[in-house]
Amino acid sequence: MRAISRGTDDIEGEVLSWYVKESIMKFRCDGLELSEAISTVSKAISSKTTSQILEGIKMVCENDLLILTATDLEMSIEKRIRAEVDSRGETVVPGRLFGEYIKKLTNEQIECELNEKNQLKISYTDSEGCLQCMEISEFPAIKEVNKDNFFEITKEDFKALINNVFYAVAQDDSRPILKGILLETNQNTIKAVAVDGCRLSISNKNLVMSTTDFKIIVPGRNLNEIVKMMNGDDNVKIYVHSNNIMVDLGDTIVINRLIDGQFINYRQIVPKDFSTIVTINKEQLEDAIDRASVLSRIDKNNLVKFDIKEKNLMLTSNSEIGNTRENITVGVKGNDLNISFNSKYFSDCLRVIDNPYVKMNFNSQIQPCVITPCEGNDFLFLILPVKAR
Repeated sequence: MRAISRGTDDIEGEVLSWYVKESIMKFRCDGLELSEAISTVSKAISSKTTSQILEGIKMVCENDLLILTATDLEMSIEKRIRAEVDSRGETVVPGRLFGEYIKKLTNEQIECELNEKNQLKISYTDSEGCLQCMEISEFPAIKEVNKDNFFEITKEDFKALINNVFYAVAQDDSRPILKGILLETNQNTIKAVAVDGCRLSISNKNLVMSTTDFKIIVPGRNLNEIVKMMNGDDNVKIYVHSNNIMVDLGDTIVINRLIDGQFINYRQIVPKDFSTIVTINKEQLEDAIDRASVLSRIDKNNLVKFDIKEKNLMLTSNSEIGNTRENITVGVKGNDLNISFNSKYFSDCLRVIDNPYVKMNFNSQIQPCVITPCEGNDFLFLILPVKAR
């Protein structure tokens, strides 16, 4: 029999004989629903694990439901879909292999049947395939999260909260605590904070309610995945218990382990007073930086110089093959200033701002720029300058 391909991985021997001896689990479901469910839970499958069982997806069928679960021990995702269940049962399938196979069957009605040898027969129209499954006893138990303590927020606000800071989450492993996003609740408000050593991002939103005040650090990558799963504009409750959070999205439940440790004291980083304050059209600034950075990227330094004088901001960039100059009319209070930045850091934060106008706050050419809304405190973005050569 021909082995089912899964890219460059060697799966010879995983697809066994067509023969299924005795059914101990049997269900039917829609191929598209199953494929989408596999795609959802697969976000919790680690690509770096040395444990084969963590590459699997646990399947449980009962009471007209098929429940799929995957975990990398840091994040666990459970997805429920409708199914016609003839025989209850459970098993663990090879996650990526099963996902790639079912992805080819999204227009089919699928029947799955497990025998006593832990072989899963997959039937559709006049064809079928068979997979050797893993031992269910080896799959790690998913920790239950108590629902007594939680905060509730609209999905729209939670998406904005995380999207506003995710770009500033550290990507390297030198300081694991900075790969997380700090979430602080205070009565009916929530603050998200991320910092990577060169920039700091703070976002504030209102809560619908909160049972108590929380201060937790959640892996940024996992929060970003949770946000991608959110649909609709209704509310979501996020439960906090022990060292975990749980997000209940109806037919999808995500449990995430928190990061232990002390987050950086970000309040000490942000200046309280400024000697130069620039009010500027956000879209004009974003477009000007994008154009100015075209040449700076050629030298791979992304350096853009800001020359603030009277009512004008001049952006300049230089490279071996040319230079560019952008002039923007702005409102200025305080001193003239020359300062340089990595243009990518500016573009990243401007991309998440919806406000038509923003304030850029400065003190000197060696101190950070702090970007804030003209009114309110929805966000605060801090960017360290670069020493111009």
